[in-house]
Amino acid sequence: MRPLLLLLALLCLSLPAAARLADPVEPQVAAKAPRDLAQIRDSGELRVLVNQSRNTYASVRGQPTGSENLRLEAFLQFLNQPRGGTTRPVTLKVIPLPKEQLLAAMQRGEGDLLVPGETLDVSAVGDLLATQPIIPQVPMVVVTRQGQRRYQHVEELAGRMLVLPAGSAALPAILRLNQQLREQRQPPLMIEWADSSLASEDVLEMVAAGIYRLAVVDLPLAERWARVLPGLRIDRQLVLDTSSDWVWMVRREAPILLASANFFLRNYSPPASADAAFQRAYRGQYKVRNPLSAADQRRLEKLRPVLQRHAGAQQFDWLLLAALAYKESSLNPAARGKGGPLGLMQITPAAARSVGVSNIQQLDNNVQAAARYLARLRRNFANPQIAERERLAFTLAAYNLGPQRVQAMRAEARRRGLNANQWFFQVERVAAEQLGLQPVTYVNSLNKYYQAFAEQRDFLEPR
Repeated sequence: MRPLLLLLALLCLSLPAAARLADPVEPQVAAKAPRDLAQIRDSGELRVLVNQSRNTYASVRGQPTGSENLRLEAFLQFLNQPRGGTTRPVTLKVIPLPKEQLLAAMQRGEGDLLVPGETLDVSAVGDLLATQPIIPQVPMVVVTRQGQRRYQHVEELAGRMLVLPAGSAALPAILRLNQQLREQRQPPLMIEWADSSLASEDVLEMVAAGIYRLAVVDLPLAERWARVLPGLRIDRQLVLDTSSDWVWMVRREAPILLASANFFLRNYSPPASADAAFQRAYRGQYKVRNPLSAADQRRLEKLRPVLQRHAGAQQFDWLLLAALAYKESSLNPAARGKGGPLGLMQITPAAARSVGVSNIQQLDNNVQAAARYLARLRRNFANPQIAERERLAFTLAAYNLGPQRVQAMRAEARRRGLNANQWFFQVERVAAEQLGLQPVTYVNSLNKYYQAFAEQRDFLEPR
Protein backbone atom coordinates (compact mmCIF):
# COMPACT_ATOMS: atom_id res chain seq x y z
CA MET A 1 0.00 0.00 0.00
CA ARG A 2 1.42 3.36 -0.99
CA PRO A 3 -0.15 6.43 0.65
CA LEU A 4 -0.76 9.55 -1.35
CA LEU A 5 1.90 12.21 -1.10
CA LEU A 6 0.91 15.30 0.79
CA LEU A 7 0.18 18.35 -1.27
CA LEU A 8 2.83 20.47 0.33
CA ALA A 9 5.32 17.77 1.16
CA LEU A 10 7.93 19.15 -1.20
CA LEU A 11 7.60 22.90 -0.80
CA CYS A 12 9.42 23.55 2.46
CA LEU A 13 12.65 25.50 2.01
CA SER A 14 14.44 23.59 4.75
CA LEU A 15 13.66 20.15 3.35
CA PRO A 16 15.10 18.35 0.35
CA ALA A 17 12.85 18.00 -2.68
CA ALA A 18 12.06 14.36 -1.98
CA ALA A 19 10.96 14.85 1.64
CA ARG A 20 7.48 14.19 2.94
CA LEU A 21 5.62 16.02 5.66
CA ALA A 22 3.12 14.45 8.01
CA ASP A 23 -0.53 15.40 8.01
CA PRO A 24 -1.30 18.47 10.13
CA VAL A 25 -1.42 17.41 13.77
CA GLU A 26 -4.84 17.54 15.38
CA PRO A 27 -4.76 20.32 17.98
CA GLN A 28 -5.02 19.22 21.60
CA VAL A 29 -7.99 21.04 23.13
CA ALA A 30 -8.98 20.77 26.77
CA ALA A 31 -12.26 18.98 27.37
CA LYS A 32 -15.27 21.22 27.92
CA ALA A 33 -18.23 20.59 30.19
CA PRO A 34 -21.12 18.92 28.32
CA ARG A 35 -24.21 21.04 27.70
CA ASP A 36 -27.83 20.05 27.33
CA LEU A 37 -30.53 22.17 25.71
CA ALA A 38 -31.02 24.42 28.75
CA GLN A 39 -27.36 25.45 28.80
CA ILE A 40 -27.41 25.90 25.02
CA ARG A 41 -30.39 28.25 25.32
CA ASP A 42 -28.66 30.19 28.10
CA SER A 43 -25.60 30.66 25.92
CA GLY A 44 -27.68 31.57 22.86
CA GLU A 45 -25.53 29.38 20.62
CA LEU A 46 -25.82 25.83 19.28
CA ARG A 47 -22.34 24.59 18.37
CA VAL A 48 -22.52 22.15 15.46
CA LEU A 49 -19.53 20.08 14.41
CA VAL A 50 -19.79 19.29 10.70
CA ASN A 51 -17.71 17.26 8.31
CA GLN A 52 -15.65 19.94 6.57
CA SER A 53 -16.39 18.56 3.10
CA ARG A 54 -18.19 20.70 0.54
CA ASN A 55 -20.90 18.08 0.50
CA THR A 56 -22.08 18.39 4.10
CA TYR A 57 -22.36 22.09 4.86
CA ALA A 58 -21.42 24.75 2.29
CA SER A 59 -22.72 27.70 0.35
CA VAL A 60 -21.77 29.26 -2.97
CA ARG A 61 -22.45 32.99 -3.37
CA GLY A 62 -24.99 32.82 -0.57
CA GLN A 63 -26.83 29.77 -1.89
CA PRO A 64 -26.82 26.75 0.46
CA THR A 65 -25.37 23.72 -1.33
CA GLY A 66 -24.52 21.27 1.46
CA SER A 67 -26.66 18.22 2.11
CA GLU A 68 -27.23 19.38 5.72
CA ASN A 69 -27.70 23.15 5.27
CA LEU A 70 -31.48 23.18 5.00
CA ARG A 71 -31.97 20.49 7.64
CA LEU A 72 -29.88 22.38 10.18
CA GLU A 73 -31.58 25.69 9.44
CA ALA A 74 -34.96 24.01 9.91
CA PHE A 75 -33.81 22.50 13.21
CA LEU A 76 -32.73 25.95 14.38
CA GLN A 77 -36.18 27.32 13.54
CA PHE A 78 -37.71 24.41 15.44
CA LEU A 79 -35.64 25.22 18.53
CA ASN A 80 -36.60 28.90 18.31
CA GLN A 81 -40.35 28.34 18.06
CA PRO A 82 -42.28 30.33 20.75
CA ARG A 83 -43.09 28.07 23.68
CA GLY A 84 -44.50 30.53 26.22
CA GLY A 85 -42.49 32.84 28.41
CA THR A 86 -39.31 34.48 27.21
CA THR A 87 -36.68 32.28 25.67
CA ARG A 88 -33.41 33.59 24.35
CA PRO A 89 -33.14 32.83 20.62
CA VAL A 90 -30.47 30.34 19.67
CA THR A 91 -28.03 30.98 16.81
CA LEU A 92 -26.05 28.41 14.88
CA LYS A 93 -22.26 28.18 15.15
CA VAL A 94 -21.00 25.76 12.52
CA ILE A 95 -17.54 24.30 13.21
CA PRO A 96 -16.10 22.43 10.20
CA LEU A 97 -13.50 19.78 11.03
CA PRO A 98 -11.87 16.89 9.15
CA LYS A 99 -14.11 13.85 9.24
CA GLU A 100 -11.50 11.79 11.07
CA GLN A 101 -11.38 14.38 13.90
CA LEU A 102 -15.13 14.79 14.46
CA LEU A 103 -15.72 12.07 17.05
CA ALA A 104 -12.76 13.06 19.22
CA ALA A 105 -13.77 16.74 19.09
CA MET A 106 -17.32 15.81 20.09
CA GLN A 107 -16.06 13.72 22.99
CA ARG A 108 -14.01 16.71 24.19
CA GLY A 109 -17.19 18.80 24.23
CA GLU A 110 -16.20 21.16 21.40
CA GLY A 111 -19.66 20.82 19.91
CA ASP A 112 -23.21 20.23 21.11
CA LEU A 113 -24.36 18.45 17.96
CA LEU A 114 -22.37 16.36 15.47
CA VAL A 115 -23.58 16.41 11.85
CA PRO A 116 -21.25 14.31 9.67
CA GLY A 117 -23.43 14.03 6.55
CA GLU A 118 -21.82 10.63 5.94
CA THR A 119 -21.44 7.37 7.83
CA LEU A 120 -18.96 7.28 10.71
CA ASP A 121 -17.23 4.33 12.31
CA VAL A 122 -18.55 4.63 15.86
CA SER A 123 -17.60 1.12 17.01
CA ALA A 124 -15.17 2.45 19.64
CA VAL A 125 -17.31 5.36 20.84
CA GLY A 126 -19.26 4.87 24.05
CA ASP A 127 -20.16 8.32 25.34
CA LEU A 128 -22.02 9.66 22.28
CA LEU A 129 -25.63 8.92 21.37
CA ALA A 130 -27.05 8.79 17.86
CA THR A 131 -30.34 10.27 16.81
CA GLN A 132 -32.87 8.29 14.90
CA PRO A 133 -31.53 7.56 11.40
CA ILE A 134 -31.82 10.21 8.74
CA ILE A 135 -31.07 7.44 6.25
CA PRO A 136 -30.99 3.91 7.70
CA GLN A 137 -28.67 1.12 6.63
CA VAL A 138 -26.66 3.16 4.15
CA PRO A 139 -25.02 0.97 1.48
CA MET A 140 -21.30 1.49 1.01
CA VAL A 141 -20.73 0.92 -2.69
CA VAL A 142 -17.89 0.76 -5.17
CA VAL A 143 -17.64 3.57 -7.71
CA THR A 144 -15.57 3.68 -10.86
CA ARG A 145 -15.38 5.50 -14.17
CA GLN A 146 -17.83 4.95 -17.01
CA GLY A 147 -16.46 2.34 -19.40
CA GLN A 148 -14.35 0.46 -16.84
CA ARG A 149 -14.68 -3.27 -16.28
CA ARG A 150 -17.91 -4.17 -14.50
CA TYR A 151 -17.65 -6.62 -11.61
CA GLN A 152 -20.72 -8.51 -10.46
CA HIS A 153 -19.62 -9.63 -6.99
CA VAL A 154 -17.36 -8.02 -4.40
CA GLU A 155 -15.24 -11.18 -4.29
CA GLU A 156 -14.15 -10.40 -7.85
CA LEU A 157 -12.29 -7.38 -6.46
CA ALA A 158 -9.70 -9.68 -4.87
CA GLY A 159 -6.24 -8.17 -5.27
CA ARG A 160 -7.57 -4.79 -6.47
CA MET A 161 -6.78 -1.41 -4.97
CA LEU A 162 -9.63 0.52 -3.33
CA VAL A 163 -9.28 4.19 -2.48
CA LEU A 164 -10.94 5.34 0.74
CA PRO A 165 -11.55 8.98 1.63
CA ALA A 166 -9.96 10.05 4.91
CA GLY A 167 -12.18 9.03 7.82
CA SER A 168 -14.10 6.46 5.78
CA ALA A 169 -16.29 4.05 7.75
CA ALA A 170 -15.72 1.32 5.16
CA LEU A 171 -12.52 -0.08 6.66
CA PRO A 172 -14.16 -2.67 9.00
CA ALA A 173 -16.22 -4.05 6.12
CA ILE A 174 -13.12 -4.34 3.92
CA LEU A 175 -11.22 -6.13 6.67
CA ARG A 176 -14.09 -8.62 7.05
CA LEU A 177 -14.13 -9.19 3.29
CA ASN A 178 -10.36 -9.70 3.27
CA GLN A 179 -10.71 -12.38 5.94
CA GLN A 180 -13.21 -14.20 3.72
CA LEU A 181 -10.88 -13.88 0.75
CA ARG A 182 -7.97 -15.32 2.73
CA GLU A 183 -10.13 -18.29 3.73
CA GLN A 184 -10.86 -18.77 0.02
CA ARG A 185 -7.10 -18.51 -0.73
CA GLN A 186 -7.60 -15.33 -2.74
CA PRO A 187 -5.51 -12.15 -2.48
CA PRO A 188 -6.98 -9.44 -0.24
CA LEU A 189 -8.21 -6.05 -1.37
CA MET A 190 -5.53 -3.39 -1.07
CA ILE A 191 -6.40 -0.05 0.53
CA GLU A 192 -5.10 3.39 -0.35
CA TRP A 193 -6.16 6.24 1.92
CA ALA A 194 -6.78 9.47 0.05
CA ASP A 195 -4.93 12.53 1.24
CA SER A 196 -6.80 14.45 3.95
CA SER A 197 -7.02 17.50 1.67
CA LEU A 198 -9.45 15.46 -0.43
CA ALA A 199 -13.06 15.15 0.71
CA SER A 200 -15.24 12.29 -0.48
CA GLU A 201 -16.50 14.36 -3.41
CA ASP A 202 -12.89 15.07 -4.47
CA VAL A 203 -12.18 11.34 -4.52
CA LEU A 204 -15.30 10.86 -6.66
CA GLU A 205 -14.05 13.47 -9.12
CA MET A 206 -10.69 11.73 -9.40
CA VAL A 207 -12.49 8.44 -10.02
CA ALA A 208 -14.66 10.05 -12.71
CA ALA A 209 -11.48 11.43 -14.34
CA GLY A 210 -9.75 8.04 -14.30
CA ILE A 211 -7.00 9.07 -11.85
CA TYR A 212 -8.33 6.49 -9.38
CA ARG A 213 -9.79 3.22 -10.64
CA LEU A 214 -12.00 2.13 -7.72
CA ALA A 215 -13.23 3.84 -4.55
CA VAL A 216 -15.80 3.17 -1.82
CA VAL A 217 -18.29 5.79 -0.62
CA ASP A 218 -21.82 5.98 0.79
CA LEU A 219 -24.46 5.38 -1.87
CA PRO A 220 -26.51 8.56 -1.17
CA LEU A 221 -23.36 10.66 -1.49
CA ALA A 222 -22.37 8.93 -4.73
CA GLU A 223 -25.88 9.43 -6.16
CA ARG A 224 -25.80 13.13 -5.31
CA TRP A 225 -22.45 13.78 -6.95
CA ALA A 226 -23.14 11.57 -9.97
CA ARG A 227 -25.62 14.30 -11.02
CA VAL A 228 -22.69 16.69 -11.56
CA LEU A 229 -19.96 14.17 -12.43
CA PRO A 230 -21.13 12.55 -15.67
CA GLY A 231 -18.09 10.28 -15.90
CA LEU A 232 -18.87 8.56 -12.60
CA ARG A 233 -20.40 5.08 -12.50
CA ILE A 234 -21.98 3.65 -9.37
CA ASP A 235 -21.69 -0.14 -9.18
CA ARG A 236 -24.74 -0.73 -7.00
CA GLN A 237 -24.24 -4.48 -7.13
CA LEU A 238 -20.91 -4.10 -5.26
CA VAL A 239 -22.10 -3.37 -1.72
CA LEU A 240 -19.52 -3.78 1.02
CA ASP A 241 -21.72 -2.99 3.99
CA THR A 242 -25.17 -1.76 5.03
CA SER A 243 -24.76 -1.74 8.81
CA SER A 244 -24.30 2.03 9.31
CA ASP A 245 -26.89 4.81 9.39
CA TRP A 246 -26.70 8.50 8.56
CA VAL A 247 -27.34 10.12 11.95
CA TRP A 248 -26.68 13.16 14.06
CA MET A 249 -24.95 12.64 17.41
CA VAL A 250 -25.02 14.29 20.83
CA ARG A 251 -23.21 13.76 24.12
CA ARG A 252 -24.71 11.24 26.53
CA GLU A 253 -25.20 14.10 29.00
CA ALA A 254 -27.63 15.88 26.62
CA PRO A 255 -30.85 13.79 26.68
CA ILE A 256 -33.15 16.80 26.12
CA LEU A 257 -31.20 17.88 23.04
CA LEU A 258 -31.36 14.29 21.78
CA ALA A 259 -35.13 14.13 22.33
CA SER A 260 -35.59 17.46 20.54
CA ALA A 261 -33.48 16.35 17.60
CA ASN A 262 -35.35 13.06 17.35
CA PHE A 263 -38.73 14.79 17.42
CA PHE A 264 -37.58 17.20 14.72
CA LEU A 265 -36.10 14.49 12.48
CA ARG A 266 -39.24 12.34 12.72
CA ASN A 267 -41.32 15.21 11.37
CA TYR A 268 -38.93 16.83 8.89
CA SER A 269 -38.90 16.19 5.15
CA PRO A 270 -36.46 18.11 2.96
CA PRO A 271 -38.09 20.15 0.19
CA ALA A 272 -38.20 18.57 -3.24
CA SER A 273 -35.92 21.34 -4.54
CA ALA A 274 -33.30 20.78 -1.82
CA ASP A 275 -30.56 19.93 -4.32
CA ALA A 276 -31.43 22.57 -6.92
CA ALA A 277 -28.84 25.09 -5.70
CA PHE A 278 -26.26 22.33 -5.39
CA GLN A 279 -26.74 21.26 -9.00
CA ARG A 280 -26.75 24.85 -10.30
CA ALA A 281 -23.52 25.58 -8.46
CA TYR A 282 -21.54 22.45 -9.25
CA ARG A 283 -22.71 21.27 -12.65
CA GLY A 284 -19.88 21.92 -15.09
CA GLN A 285 -17.44 22.96 -12.35
CA TYR A 286 -15.72 19.63 -11.84
CA LYS A 287 -13.53 19.28 -14.92
CA VAL A 288 -10.42 17.50 -13.67
CA ARG A 289 -8.85 15.28 -16.32
CA ASN A 290 -6.37 12.46 -15.99
CA PRO A 291 -2.94 14.07 -16.49
CA LEU A 292 -1.26 10.68 -16.93
CA SER A 293 -2.45 9.76 -20.41
CA ALA A 294 0.26 8.46 -22.73
CA ALA A 295 0.24 11.67 -24.78
CA ASP A 296 0.46 13.89 -21.69
CA GLN A 297 3.33 11.82 -20.29
CA ARG A 298 5.26 12.27 -23.55
CA ARG A 299 4.73 16.04 -23.41
CA LEU A 300 5.77 16.13 -19.78
CA GLU A 301 8.96 14.17 -20.48
CA LYS A 302 10.03 16.79 -23.02
CA LEU A 303 9.38 19.56 -20.50
CA ARG A 304 10.93 17.80 -17.52
CA PRO A 305 14.46 19.30 -17.79
CA VAL A 306 13.31 22.92 -17.78
CA LEU A 307 10.74 22.29 -15.04
CA GLN A 308 13.28 20.52 -12.86
CA ARG A 309 15.91 23.23 -13.36
CA HIS A 310 13.76 26.16 -12.30
CA ALA A 311 11.83 24.28 -9.63
CA GLY A 312 15.11 23.30 -8.00
CA ALA A 313 16.37 26.89 -8.13
CA GLN A 314 13.37 28.00 -6.05
CA GLN A 315 13.15 24.93 -3.80
CA PHE A 316 9.94 23.63 -5.33
CA ASP A 317 9.15 20.09 -6.37
CA TRP A 318 9.22 20.01 -10.17
CA LEU A 319 5.97 18.03 -10.16
CA LEU A 320 4.26 21.00 -8.57
CA LEU A 321 5.31 23.13 -11.54
CA ALA A 322 4.19 20.29 -13.81
CA ALA A 323 0.75 20.33 -12.17
CA LEU A 324 0.54 24.11 -12.58
CA ALA A 325 1.56 23.85 -16.23
CA TYR A 326 -1.01 21.13 -16.84
CA LYS A 327 -3.76 23.18 -15.21
CA GLU A 328 -2.82 26.45 -16.94
CA SER A 329 -1.96 25.33 -20.46
CA SER A 330 -2.39 21.54 -20.76
CA LEU A 331 1.43 21.44 -21.14
CA ASN A 332 1.32 23.67 -24.22
CA PRO A 333 4.25 26.16 -24.34
CA ALA A 334 2.51 28.15 -27.11
CA ALA A 335 -0.72 28.74 -25.18
CA ARG A 336 -2.18 32.23 -25.01
CA GLY A 337 -4.81 33.17 -22.46
CA LYS A 338 -7.36 35.92 -22.28
CA GLY A 339 -6.08 39.12 -20.71
CA GLY A 340 -2.39 38.64 -21.44
CA PRO A 341 -1.05 35.45 -19.78
CA LEU A 342 1.36 33.57 -22.02
CA GLY A 343 3.06 30.26 -22.48
CA LEU A 344 3.33 27.06 -20.54
CA MET A 345 2.74 28.63 -17.13
CA GLN A 346 0.27 31.30 -18.31
CA ILE A 347 2.10 34.09 -16.54
CA THR A 348 1.55 37.72 -17.53
CA PRO A 349 4.39 39.90 -18.83
CA ALA A 350 3.86 42.27 -15.88
CA ALA A 351 4.22 39.48 -13.31
CA ALA A 352 7.34 38.22 -15.12
CA ARG A 353 8.92 41.69 -15.15
CA SER A 354 8.24 42.03 -11.42
CA VAL A 355 10.64 39.13 -10.82
CA GLY A 356 13.20 40.28 -13.39
CA VAL A 357 12.32 38.12 -16.40
CA SER A 358 11.43 39.27 -19.90
CA ASN A 359 10.63 37.56 -23.21
CA ILE A 360 8.33 34.99 -21.62
CA GLN A 361 7.34 33.62 -25.00
CA GLN A 362 10.59 31.71 -24.72
CA LEU A 363 9.98 28.47 -22.77
CA ASP A 364 12.91 28.69 -20.38
CA ASN A 365 12.07 32.27 -19.44
CA ASN A 366 8.41 31.42 -19.03
CA VAL A 367 9.10 28.68 -16.50
CA GLN A 368 11.77 30.74 -14.74
CA ALA A 369 9.36 33.66 -14.33
CA ALA A 370 6.58 31.43 -12.95
CA ALA A 371 8.91 29.70 -10.46
CA ARG A 372 10.31 33.03 -9.24
CA TYR A 373 6.83 34.54 -8.99
CA LEU A 374 5.53 31.54 -7.03
CA ALA A 375 8.48 31.82 -4.66
CA ARG A 376 7.69 35.48 -4.07
CA LEU A 377 4.03 34.68 -3.42
CA ARG A 378 5.06 31.95 -1.01
CA ARG A 379 6.86 34.52 1.15
CA ASN A 380 3.49 36.19 1.83
CA PHE A 381 2.52 33.12 3.87
CA ALA A 382 5.77 32.55 5.78
CA ASN A 383 4.00 31.97 9.08
CA PRO A 384 5.11 29.08 11.32
CA GLN A 385 1.47 28.51 12.26
CA ILE A 386 0.60 27.66 8.63
CA ALA A 387 1.24 24.02 7.80
CA GLU A 388 3.33 23.53 4.68
CA ARG A 389 0.53 21.95 2.64
CA GLU A 390 -1.67 24.92 3.42
CA ARG A 391 1.11 27.38 2.61
CA LEU A 392 1.27 25.91 -0.86
CA ALA A 393 -2.50 26.09 -1.22
CA PHE A 394 -2.46 29.79 -0.27
CA THR A 395 0.42 30.33 -2.72
CA LEU A 396 -1.52 28.74 -5.55
CA ALA A 397 -4.65 30.69 -4.65
CA ALA A 398 -2.56 33.88 -4.75
CA TYR A 399 -1.20 32.90 -8.19
CA ASN A 400 -4.82 32.88 -9.32
CA LEU A 401 -6.30 35.76 -7.29
CA GLY A 402 -3.41 37.88 -6.07
CA PRO A 403 -1.93 37.84 -2.55
CA GLN A 404 -3.89 40.82 -1.21
CA ARG A 405 -7.24 39.21 -1.95
CA VAL A 406 -6.17 35.94 -0.35
CA GLN A 407 -4.99 37.75 2.77
CA ALA A 408 -8.34 39.56 2.95
CA MET A 409 -10.11 36.20 2.80
CA ARG A 410 -7.96 34.92 5.65
CA ALA A 411 -8.96 37.94 7.72
CA GLU A 412 -12.63 37.29 6.99
CA ALA A 413 -12.23 33.62 7.87
CA ARG A 414 -10.69 34.62 11.20
CA ARG A 415 -13.61 36.96 11.87
CA ARG A 416 -16.05 34.07 11.28
CA GLY A 417 -14.24 31.73 13.64
CA LEU A 418 -12.75 29.62 10.85
CA ASN A 419 -9.11 28.57 10.74
CA ALA A 420 -7.40 31.39 8.85
CA ASN A 421 -4.24 29.27 8.51
CA GLN A 422 -6.01 26.54 6.51
CA TRP A 423 -7.10 26.98 2.91
CA PHE A 424 -8.77 23.62 2.37
CA PHE A 425 -12.35 23.62 3.70
CA GLN A 426 -11.77 26.76 5.80
CA VAL A 427 -10.63 29.91 3.95
CA GLU A 428 -11.91 28.37 0.72
CA ARG A 429 -15.41 28.65 2.25
CA VAL A 430 -15.00 32.41 2.22
CA ALA A 431 -13.74 32.25 -1.38
CA ALA A 432 -16.79 30.26 -2.49
CA GLU A 433 -19.21 32.62 -0.78
CA GLN A 434 -17.55 35.80 -2.05
CA LEU A 435 -16.32 34.79 -5.52
CA GLY A 436 -18.02 31.51 -6.40
CA LEU A 437 -16.34 28.21 -7.13
CA GLN A 438 -13.63 29.33 -9.57
CA PRO A 439 -10.83 29.90 -7.02
CA VAL A 440 -11.86 26.80 -5.05
CA THR A 441 -11.81 24.50 -8.06
CA TYR A 442 -8.57 26.10 -9.27
CA VAL A 443 -6.65 25.12 -6.14
CA ASN A 444 -8.44 21.76 -5.88
CA SER A 445 -7.57 20.87 -9.46
CA LEU A 446 -3.91 21.69 -8.93
CA ASN A 447 -3.93 19.64 -5.74
CA LYS A 448 -5.32 16.64 -7.61
CA TYR A 449 -2.92 16.97 -10.52
CA TYR A 450 0.02 17.27 -8.16
CA GLN A 451 -1.03 14.17 -6.24
CA ALA A 452 -1.63 12.24 -9.46
CA PHE A 453 1.89 13.10 -10.65
CA ALA A 454 3.45 12.42 -7.24
CA GLU A 455 1.82 8.98 -7.14
CA GLN A 456 3.70 8.13 -10.34
CA ARG A 457 6.98 9.82 -9.44
CA ASP A 458 9.03 6.67 -10.03
CA PHE A 459 7.77 6.49 -13.62
CA LEU A 460 8.05 10.22 -14.30
CA GLU A 461 11.62 10.44 -12.97
CA PRO A 462 13.47 7.62 -14.78
CA ARG A 463 16.84 6.79 -13.30
